[in-house]
Amino acid sequence: MSQILMENTKKATTSPSLFGAFIPIIVLIGLLILNVSIWGDATLDGSNQTALIFAGGVAAVIALWRGKKWSVIQKKIVKTIGKSMSSILILLMIGALSGTWLLSGVIPLLVYYGLEILHPSYFLTAALIVSALVSLATGSSWSTIATVGVALIGVGNTMGIDPAISAGAIISGAYFGDKLSPLSDTTNLAPAMAGTDLYTHIRYMLYTTIPSFGIALIAFLIIGFNIETHNVGADTETVRQAIAGTFNITPWLLAVPAFLIFVIVRKVAPLPSMLLGVLAGGVFAVIFQPQLIEQVSGISGNYAEASYKAVIQAVYGEIQITTPVSEVNDLFVTRGMSGMLLTIWLILSAMIFGGAMESGGMLERITGAIIKRVKRSGSLIASTLATSIFFNFTASDQYIAIVVPGRMFQKAYKDNGLKPEVLSRTLEDSGTLTSVLVPWNTCGATQARVLGVATGDYFVYAIFNWVNPIISLLIAYLNIKIRRITDFEKTPDITQKSE
Repeated sequence: MSQILMENTKKATTSPSLFGAFIPIIVLIGLLILNVSIWGDATLDGSNQTALIFAGGVAAVIALWRGKKWSVIQKKIVKTIGKSMSSILILLMIGALSGTWLLSGVIPLLVYYGLEILHPSYFLTAALIVSALVSLATGSSWSTIATVGVALIGVGNTMGIDPAISAGAIISGAYFGDKLSPLSDTTNLAPAMAGTDLYTHIRYMLYTTIPSFGIALIAFLIIGFNIETHNVGADTETVRQAIAGTFNITPWLLAVPAFLIFVIVRKVAPLPSMLLGVLAGGVFAVIFQPQLIEQVSGISGNYAEASYKAVIQAVYGEIQITTPVSEVNDLFVTRGMSGMLLTIWLILSAMIFGGAMESGGMLERITGAIIKRVKRSGSLIASTLATSIFFNFTASDQYIAIVVPGRMFQKAYKDNGLKPEVLSRTLEDSGTLTSVLVPWNTCGATQARVLGVATGDYFVYAIFNWVNPIISLLIAYLNIKIRRITDFEKTPDITQKSE
């Protein structure tokens, strides 16, 4: 008996083998591939979350076999989940924000103005910008591509433009907006995994995102000057008329996003900032969209009661605004806070997996093997980019390509003196953007089906998506704006430990 205890103690104090550390990840990838083959693009509905929990169970079994007590493993999992709670609360606020901003007409207004800049001479550039604006407003590349993107493909076809080129411009713009929008789930997921806050993450992404978008913009201008266009379609004008006929479109609605930007600039914390944005959206809905208040609430004759019911429903649940154009209706539907529950479930499942892996020393063993080959910060960032892209190809899901590398490399970045926003930006530059370039990834498969263009055809024209990881790698090796933890920032931790 004493010999067994001694062996377990020895196992618990030694690092697991590299193969042993990879076993939970191998199990996870296998389950995720199986999920994609069975559920297709619906894997986020629960199968991927379950796969993470099962893989976390495998990691826990390995940790137990190595002599770790269950109480230690559970404590690590709970602690890891605790680190994600602020991001979970912000996600709930984002769901509420999207609801009141739709009901108030803010999101439709931005779509309406975005479509107005479309011009046949600069169709590809306009498609890029319109998709970026709509995605930035909605926080969803998928919704943007499935609605405005489909309309733009139709317009491009009437002009005689190759659908692959149009698709590339639409996808580039949609993922640019998705990447920078505070309403985006991946934009919230990446800082949650890295350990930084939302607005720091968004601001830091500008260093790689703006140059990449600029390159895409110039490229589509050049392409546009070398192709002939004809016959401007009426698709976009039909969409604009549908919006104007359903919502009260007035410039006064711009006060809502302007107010939120002002609050953010004043450095108000993310959670109260979002709450103020939710309240502003609700107030403007009551003032400017009385017809929608009655439509959503189903109450007439008592506007106070109708207003309360409609706004609260927009905050917590699903609302759908119906327009005369059925193809546009998918853009004007939100599920409020409830719409964020699947993403929150994914985060909790990822934290279980990451906590179990950490408790058994497996993440440390894997990252340690990579770090041995890392000579400087550029190599570490390159390793993160490669790992996220690897998971996009093998796990076929952009969320996994953010979650797993985020948990793997978090400590490595800290040990190398890099701030967490360096990791969160790298995860987005690779995990979010390259997902749509993989034909069997849920993103690539979905967008190819929605736009009617094969992934292999639009790949080269999705310029922003493949240029951004290259820019990220270049900036890393040139050591441009790579944020490091200063001695002053390290001091409070040392003082706290000594106390």
